[in-house]
Amino acid sequence: MNKYRISVLTDRLVRLEYQADGQFVDEPTQIVSNRMFPAVSYKQWKTEKGICIETDGLIINYDEQEFSGFGLSITLKANNNTWTYNETGRNFLGTARTLDEADGPVRLENGLFSEEGFAVIEDSKSALIVDGQIRPRVNVGIDIYFFGYGRDFKGGLKAFYALTGKAPMIPRYALGNWWSRFYKYTEASYLTLVDDFKKEKVPFSVAVIDMDWHITEVDPKYGNGWTGYTWDRKLFPDPARFLSRLHENGLAVTLNVHPADGIRGYEEMYQDMAKELGVDYENEEPIAFDFTDARFREIYFKYINHFYEDMGVDFWWIDWQQGTESNMEGVDPLWLLNHYYYLDSKRDNKRGMIFSRYSGPGSHRYPVGFSGDTFATWRSLDYQPFFTANAANIGYGCWSHDICGHMHGDKSDELQIRWLQFGVFSPIMRLHSSANPFFVKEPWNQPGEYREIMDRFMRLRHRLIPYMYTMEYLAYKEDLPMIRQMYFDYPEDERAYGLNSEYAFGDQLIVGAITKEVDKVSRMGAVNMFVPSGRYYDLFTGISYNGDFKGNMFRTVNTIPVLMKAGGIIPLESEETISNATNNPTSLDIVIAAGADGCFELYEDDGISDNYVDGQNCLFTKIWVKHDLEKHIMDVGIDAPTGNQDLIIQNRKISFVIYGLNEDCQVQKYESSYDKKKHTLKIDVEDDLNNGGSIRIVNAMLANNDTLDDIFEILHRAYITYDLKEKIYNIALSEFAKNDNKFWDILEELDAPSVLKEALRELKWCC
Repeated sequence: MNKYRISVLTDRLVRLEYQADGQFVDEPTQIVSNRMFPAVSYKQWKTEKGICIETDGLIINYDEQEFSGFGLSITLKANNNTWTYNETGRNFLGTARTLDEADGPVRLENGLFSEEGFAVIEDSKSALIVDGQIRPRVNVGIDIYFFGYGRDFKGGLKAFYALTGKAPMIPRYALGNWWSRFYKYTEASYLTLVDDFKKEKVPFSVAVIDMDWHITEVDPKYGNGWTGYTWDRKLFPDPARFLSRLHENGLAVTLNVHPADGIRGYEEMYQDMAKELGVDYENEEPIAFDFTDARFREIYFKYINHFYEDMGVDFWWIDWQQGTESNMEGVDPLWLLNHYYYLDSKRDNKRGMIFSRYSGPGSHRYPVGFSGDTFATWRSLDYQPFFTANAANIGYGCWSHDICGHMHGDKSDELQIRWLQFGVFSPIMRLHSSANPFFVKEPWNQPGEYREIMDRFMRLRHRLIPYMYTMEYLAYKEDLPMIRQMYFDYPEDERAYGLNSEYAFGDQLIVGAITKEVDKVSRMGAVNMFVPSGRYYDLFTGISYNGDFKGNMFRTVNTIPVLMKAGGIIPLESEETISNATNNPTSLDIVIAAGADGCFELYEDDGISDNYVDGQNCLFTKIWVKHDLEKHIMDVGIDAPTGNQDLIIQNRKISFVIYGLNEDCQVQKYESSYDKKKHTLKIDVEDDLNNGGSIRIVNAMLANNDTLDDIFEILHRAYITYDLKEKIYNIALSEFAKNDNKFWDILEELDAPSVLKEALRELKWCC
């Protein structure tokens, strides 16, 4: 009887099993959904100590005994590092179940990658999925997966998704702004809130109704009111009318549920459910919550989820906080909730959608993640960009945080704005807080300039949806999360590692979230960033950079660094047409970074169905730029859309916004305007290119930054003496007039605050 089984799944992914009784698992598990991998070429032979297996990427040595550090090892050919059984290496880590009550870093679970180039996913104890039902493992032995992908992070992640299932697309509406608060809203007050957002001209797409939608004040004989499923008619006298009004305003709706206490005698659906489940309803015997019971799940979904979804609820916020043990040994009730809620949400070809906490490897199959109730502190904000990007190391690409913090902390308008700016450039932008009356996140309740900044960034979030939605499709198709650490794209550059607040935002943008207070001298916030080689443009300032550096980048509270490489293209919805509804836009601003060729394929579909899986109901529009730097000619264009032609927006208005061209450039045929400060050319083509076409720009030379103007602005803003301001600026005027680039050396020798010199030094990297 063979007690071990080694399965070569890819040249760098191996399944290792040891079962004393020789009974191996071939069914899917909670983590692993796919057992069918293409055949892999490998060699195997006997050795003095056991066997050796060699693939193109690995050498496996095994003594054919119970797994041990002495008898089982795997060597990576790429770097010659060797893993021995039970070794973890210096893992880059993945993510965690929750940030509840966190005020900064939390302990993270291991991910798929390490300094040594290997990692192991443990699947020895997870339950089986047999004919759609959860079954416990009878004989628990050893069942692990060895990933030996070195620094091929994209390849390792693709293998992980092949093993555990793809990350599905989320509905389009989920990419807009979410409004959420733990607060006793009424139908009237919530609809007033919707109207106030409309007056502010700030859109939001998801209305989150926290637990106070249901009855929370119950007779003590039933327990507490944390769990509940019956609308509180004092607050919402006509729930169907309320949900209908929200839908009329273009909003999707989610309700919060804490399901631990089951269904009790006071609930509207109690008697019907009790009769079907054989519960003593005359004595109001509680219906225990048990998602391991298939019959209970069926009745639960029938009388709760399906009933309320028919009323107008779009998806559910599963707010499980009641531990990790269910009625089935080894099965986490949170995983059960996520799994079955998500599957049920896909009824009638709907795109699946839940909102819940992370429940271990494989959780990427059940988006979206709720990271929990965090402290409203700088320390908490400082951790969230890293936490969000790092989750890609275990394939989890859709974290939603309580943007601006949930509770505690000290009031800080600056903190709130910095958190919001990160939220706009994160997977899900959900404002949320406790019921504390002093937690006010409505834009119109912000003081002075902060109101304008908040309005602008929240509008920008909806403008970004065409780009983000395309990135969501690529995340599904290419197995690469939209938000990820920089080393995924630059694995061989050591500067891409150890970054806490910088991350890739899709394949066109790099974002640096500012998570610390404005410095009192420079009056700017800073973020440490690695900018790869090439020419990059900041989308907010228009400043261009010669990449291939790592250092602090400084910004006022108005903005953060968001960089796009030459040849980059991002489609934005025009500000004039954004709304709560997130339909395919009727007006597009196509932003292009001058200096190189590039293309972008805009993806569109119906936003809510699962038809994208087999390629139905999808529309692709290729946008491109060709820039001949020697001849000073730039061509920008759009190819005729391919795919489902019924999705084409007729008479869609189009504008091109091109960064980095000199003011002397000339556009053939179309009217254009030029922004001298940001060096951007805008071309309005209306609907001329909807069926394909191009525009030529002649004399398309690259613009130089106005470095002296930028130096003046930094000095003007700084809290230093007027004499020092004048001294530094006069030196800059003199040295830049000589054009010998010695200003930066002189700056280092000046007796001036180091942070000011560092802020000025950023301009040295500019073009």
